Amino acid sequence: MARRLEDARILMYSHDTFGLGHLRRCRTIAHALVEDYRGLNILIISGATIAGAFDYRARVDFVKIPSVIKLRNGEYTSLASHIDLHETLKMRESSIRHTAETFQPDIFIVDKEPMGLKGEVEDTLAYLKARGTVLVLGLREIMDAPHLLEAEWKKNGIMQKIDQYYDSVWVYGPPDFYDPLVGLDVPASLRRKMDFVGFLQRSVSKGKTSINARKDNYILVTTGGGGDGSDLVHDVMNAYEADPTLTQKALVVLGPYMPAAERAKLVQKGEAIPYIEVIEFDNHMEELIDGAIGVVAMGGYNTYCEILSFDKPALIVPRVKPREEQLLRAQRASELGLVDMLLPEQSVDPKIMAEALKRLPSRLPPSKSGSNMHLEGLDHISQTVGRWIDGRASHLALVAE
Repeated sequence: MARRLEDARILMYSHDTFGLGHLRRCRTIAHALVEDYRGLNILIISGATIAGAFDYRARVDFVKIPSVIKLRNGEYTSLASHIDLHETLKMRESSIRHTAETFQPDIFIVDKEPMGLKGEVEDTLAYLKARGTVLVLGLREIMDAPHLLEAEWKKNGIMQKIDQYYDSVWVYGPPDFYDPLVGLDVPASLRRKMDFVGFLQRSVSKGKTSINARKDNYILVTTGGGGDGSDLVHDVMNAYEADPTLTQKALVVLGPYMPAAERAKLVQKGEAIPYIEVIEFDNHMEELIDGAIGVVAMGGYNTYCEILSFDKPALIVPRVKPREEQLLRAQRASELGLVDMLLPEQSVDPKIMAEALKRLPSRLPPSKSGSNMHLEGLDHISQTVGRWIDGRASHLALVAE
């Protein structure tokens, strides 16, 4: 049964410049917490262009800040082309600060970017720290290759700032899978703040049915947000075209951020292959993964958690640049026997891809790999939040006496 918390408030920040990963992770955590604690209110600050395309449970809401998009070369630009990046960042920074001042959260959780996009959250962190808000940084279990992350963080003195502002650093994975700060010079004081919570388990939302839900045997091909997913979809379709014995039905989800020209090309290409159905986006991806007999994906964090949660045989073809996060995750998961992996240079060979697709439905699910999947992240976070808010209530009672 959900415990009652009297008007506790959590603010979350998700910078969202490329893909859907950050927003989906924040939403998953928020939904789990409001289910466990009645009287808890959560507000998510998001820069995702399609933040409003998802449904939110009662007591979870979002504030949309102006969108900034990350280009493939790693640079940023404003979504509204007539507004310059500097002005957009100023608007975002003041919206974040104003939201924090008005909402007055007990806990502030920042997803992945310690100081926010281009430092936009630092002012708010300083303000909230001064008023006693618990400040949490949430990191994926894998951030990037150590040399790339170190270069990025050194430039802005990030490690010292994390130590200065944050009370706790949640790592969304188990310690024996990967350490996000491996190879970096981490102060002992910061190491003590790190809490490896486990992977975030996913479930199918009650009463919500995807309009694309199917009853037949299909493999699901998903590229997450789709911004850089067209290569993988082309590789799958090329394999079908090259191998007439590949007759396994496939449902391909392109993703909302796939460029329009690529999307049109793939829709047309898919129409000529009788075993493939192509859709553009589904805001209930959990249902489609749950219904599939196997999953082909790029191996972003959320999709990986869904593969484990629904215990699906999976083939991962990771993105290898500009970040190596997906590559490192796929290599580690494949080492542990949890998934199969092809590198992009293998995936592009129709013969290799066709063989991998044919093997997929008979592959053992992750639970049979002999490795612990560590899906305790949401429970662990919930217990931690409950403890903090109880602590706050006792502190206030003492002050009142």
